[in-house]
Amino acid sequence: MSPIAVAADRRFRRARMRPAPRRGHSRGILTRAATYAVLLLTAGGGVYYGAGAAVNAPILAVERIVVRGNHRLSSGEVVAVLDGLQGENLLRTDLAAWRERLLASPWVREATLRRLLPSTVEVTVREREPIGIGRLNGDLYLVDRAGMIIDAYGPRHEGFDLPIIDGLADSTAQGVRDEGARAELAARVIAALRSKPAVARRLSQVNVSDPLNAAVILEGDPALIYIGNQDFLPRLESYLGLVDALRTHVRDIDLVDLRFDNRVYVRPNARARRRETVTRDRAGAAGARTAAGGR
Repeated sequence: MSPIAVAADRRFRRARMRPAPRRGHSRGILTRAATYAVLLLTAGGGVYYGAGAAVNAPILAVERIVVRGNHRLSSGEVVAVLDGLQGENLLRTDLAAWRERLLASPWVREATLRRLLPSTVEVTVREREPIGIGRLNGDLYLVDRAGMIIDAYGPRHEGFDLPIIDGLADSTAQGVRDEGARAELAARVIAALRSKPAVARRLSQVNVSDPLNAAVILEGDPALIYIGNQDFLPRLESYLGLVDALRTHVRDIDLVDLRFDNRVYVRPNARARRRETVTRDRAGAAGARTAAGGR
């Protein structure tokens, strides 16, 4: 009997194969995934509808409007401009649109609105500051430094101690030029004099018909004083220091021009010129009579 040959390498090699997946196991994974998806969708829907219910809750309706920063406008006037805001949903209402409505008020220069949970809107306003009483077409108006009309001047504004401003351009007129320059010139004159209250208190009128040459009238002094477009306070102070001496030479001064350094030009009014002419004529006649009598 022949011997059987046995392989010298006794190690066995495993087949490189993966076992086939079990059908029951795959079905379980899919079922659990579907269950989780349903749970997530249910939870998300609950959050969505819950958030919607919270946003629309009656407690979020605007009940109070708190106004800050107002001085000339009463809080009631501000709230009246915002008529319709109360009752709006605090989170959904368009505060930018309400702000634009408030800015349409001529007294309001700037405004901010913010939400305060659960039912309050806080309004902070910055009002326009009147610098003078503008005279336009015979009517008087409070105007700001930009020449914008704030309000018609009336009895309720008598507490304002402001100069009259003439020469401002009517912004509604056709073909108006230099309206901004005129208003800016008036504002600069008034601001410059405010640094010396004693001089500012005497300012009665400002005329800016010429945007390069402001003219002023001081209280108790009928003279029209040209002060140009710069150095307003020094020029007026120099005039106040010279006026008594000037009146010793010209009693009735019609116009004073201070625009030229180290020189003051003075023009007597028409009546003074007529009186001076008559006086000269009479003096000349008297001298002629004297001379004739002497001969």
